[in-house]
Order: sequence, then C-alpha cells, then structure tokens
Amino acid sequence: MSGSPAVVMRLVASAHTVAEKAGAIVRKVLHSGDLGIVEKTGANDLQTLADRLAQQSICASLSRRFPKITIIGEEELPAEEVREDLIESGHSEEILQKTCPAEYRELKEEELVVWVDPLDGTKEYTEGLLDNVTVLIGIAYAGKAIAGVINQPFYNYQLGAGSALGRTMWGMPGLGAFGFQLQEVPGDKRIVTTTRSHSNKVVTDCVDAMEPHEVIKVGGAGNKIIQLVEGRASAYVFASPGCKKWDTCAPEAILHAVGGKLTDMHGNAYRYHANVKHMNSAGVLATLRNHEYYASRVPQSVLQALKSD
Repeated sequence: MSGSPAVVMRLVASAHTVAEKAGAIVRKVLHSGDLGIVEKTGANDLQTLADRLAQQSICASLSRRFPKITIIGEEELPAEEVREDLIESGHSEEILQKTCPAEYRELKEEELVVWVDPLDGTKEYTEGLLDNVTVLIGIAYAGKAIAGVINQPFYNYQLGAGSALGRTMWGMPGLGAFGFQLQEVPGDKRIVTTTRSHSNKVVTDCVDAMEPHEVIKVGGAGNKIIQLVEGRASAYVFASPGCKKWDTCAPEAILHAVGGKLTDMHGNAYRYHANVKHMNSAGVLATLRNHEYYASRVPQSVLQALKSD
C-alpha cells in the first residue's frame, strides 16, 4: 500500500472534523437565542439559522478540500460566498491511521457522493429536545452507503456544566464503527423506535404488527439509529415516505458497519447515486439484528400503501 491514505479515508477524516464544527455551530445558534426559524412546507418541516450555517460550513469545507466529489445537502440555499469562519480545514488523524478496506482503496474523488443533513431533528431542536438532534454526513459509492459520520451536538447536555458536550461517531462497513459502545437489546425483547411527529394510521399499524413490548417515539433518523446501536431499541419502523436519502445514508453506513441492516418496508436496499430521487418513498425499516423477523411482520396493507422505488 502506498504511503498516502486512500481518498475515502481522507474524506471521512475531514468529515469527522467538519461534523464537529457543524455541531459547534448548532450549539452556538441555540445559545444565541435567535433560531431564525422558517417553515419550508409546513409546521413539521422547519429550517433554522443553524440548518443554514451548518450546511454552508459542511459543504464549503468538504468541497474546498475535495473539489470533485458530489455533495447533496438537505437545504436549498442561495449560491453565496461562505464566511471564512465557517470553513473547517482540519481532519481526524486517528481515522487516517486506520487501514482502508481493500475494496475502497482505489476510489476516486469523482466517484464519491456525500449526503448531508446539517441538522437532523430540526423540530426537536426548536422544542428543546436537544438529545434528538444530529449532524449527518454520509458517503456513498456506486449507490451504496460506505461510510458515515454522526455528530450529536448536545450529547450529555442534561448533565450540565462540567461535562463534555457533544460526541461524534463514525463507521465504515468492513472496518468497524467508532465513538460509541455497541450494545444490544436483550434478545427476547422487541423495542420499536418510531417517529414522534410524522405519524398516521399506516405508521401505527405497522408498529403494532411488530408486536412490540415497548415503543419509543423520538425525533430524527440519526437519533433512531443511535437507539439501535446503543441497545435502547431493536427496530426502527417508519412506514411512511417522510424520510430522505440524507437522513439515512450516514446512519445506514454505521449500522451496516456493526452488522445491522436498513431497507425499505419491502426489504429492498436504498440507493445513493447522485441522481436518485431524494425521498425514501417506501419507508424505513432498520435493525441491529433479526431484520427478517421484522420485515416478515410488515402488513400487506402497508406494503400496498408504500410503493417500492
């Protein structure tokens, strides 16, 4: 292997530091007291100043270092000069020390697509449910999620002053996942996590069909995947087209890195090519283990309501 790290490892190492910078921006806007909230399509689809600044920071920082990658961000922002103080040029040295999986060593910049959700859980952010909030940077190659970075800007916020605020986790199938302690729900318990603000009869019918012992309703797709990998939930069940590719790319890569699985409700994988439609039209089913059990419980009525891509 040559002395210089593979392009994809350099990209992940940069994305790690860039996500931390975005997390700091998200915290700073909250502490300023002026969130700059605007409704995009309605009261459940909000955008704040933190969404806008974090996306500018992520996209400008990564495109400056990797000009040939394709970056797709959630927010539609006007083309404008990004303030220099939003640019992050650092990288994680620890990630560069890792050995790149052989299948990704020769990847070129222009083959990589980066999916960015600068603030996942915006509604929760505006309501003060801060542990629901994440920054998501997913990296895809040939339509597959191959690396993901999740920053939780307010991790530990309930502990108050004196505790380290925020954390960043990352993962890559074939290499592993880092920044958290992998745990599983005890094998005989079915704990389902689902949406707290985008529910309807199809969503609840599908959750009920899993015969869960417990249902946890939380915000943010990134946050729900964290519930899975830290042993607080065994399945993320969302039988609705509300989720987008930037919500699932980074979490899917981390979940796959620890042996989990994310599909639509029909059990089909999502694709992350640059030209795919952004909506995950057929819902999201994600598990750390026993994916087949949960997929087999999806009611026929739900499958008919949600057309696969």
